[in-house]
Amino acid sequence: MRLIGLAVILAVSLNLAPLAAESQQSEKIRRIGFLSGTIRFPETDDALMQGLREHGYIVGQNLLIEWRFAHGRSDQLLSVAEELIRLRVEVIVTLSTDAALAAKKATASIPIVFTQVSDPVASGVVSSLARPGGNLTGFSILAVELTGKRLELLKEAFPSLKSVIILTYAGSPVNALALNEARIAAPRLGLEARLIEVRDANDLESAFAALARDPATPGVVLVPSVFLVSHGSQIAELATRRRLPLLVWTDALVKSGALMSYGPSSSDVLRRAGGLVAKILNGAKPANLPVEQPTKLELVINLKTAKALGLTIPQSLLLRADQLIE
Repeated sequence: MRLIGLAVILAVSLNLAPLAAESQQSEKIRRIGFLSGTIRFPETDDALMQGLREHGYIVGQNLLIEWRFAHGRSDQLLSVAEELIRLRVEVIVTLSTDAALAAKKATASIPIVFTQVSDPVASGVVSSLARPGGNLTGFSILAVELTGKRLELLKEAFPSLKSVIILTYAGSPVNALALNEARIAAPRLGLEARLIEVRDANDLESAFAALARDPATPGVVLVPSVFLVSHGSQIAELATRRRLPLLVWTDALVKSGALMSYGPSSSDVLRRAGGLVAKILNGAKPANLPVEQPTKLELVINLKTAKALGLTIPQSLLLRADQLIE
């Protein structure tokens, strides 16, 4: 009887062994990295994790995310990217053009999913949208390509507007592209477009002080950069204090006090990025995943800021807005 019992136990153990091994394998913790040149936005974290959850990857169960931020210091991005590589992450998600370029320079083997990139081909992130090749794929947010449309919205909001300032961070890889788009669109709108580059917070103070003395009261349009995002609240406060309408490319900055934004929802892009990461963790190669573009563009207006500026937003814009912040 003991021999029979032992045989039964042994047989059961042998049958359960593959199941145990399969269970351990299914519970393997996957590790990814998140690289941003800006400050941390909780809604960004939530959107990325939501996209991952939708594809079965849950932080704390089978996923670990290493969050890293350069807080507006583009010169620190490469060293932060190298830190993620030392942690042996399986995929790196980047936020901003500068972060994508830094990650690309740091590794040619670890897959990279980029987000918030203005023009992936022109900025050198990938060679083709349809066939990105290499170890990168991700999302173009059309931030530069929509510059002309943003000027149209600014003119519609303020028909008497005569000039617009394209505010950029010196050295940003997309400055020339954005200025060119603005100079193409401005004449047909009766606007003069000028470029102002800043390098630090002191430059921001002096730039807005000078603009406030301009008798034409220009509108201000921001060009995407990690510096301007990281100083978004300061820029919005300066613009409001100097009574200058500020139009930006991301809804996150409208929530920080900018007047209007037009572009893709940052949360939607990060949620979709979670899906791309899941595909790669499941075996897909970035080179075979075409760069995606926004499926929806949103107009967001901060009515509280408009009131502070003493401005009345036309009803035509209010009716088209996807979100009104009061």
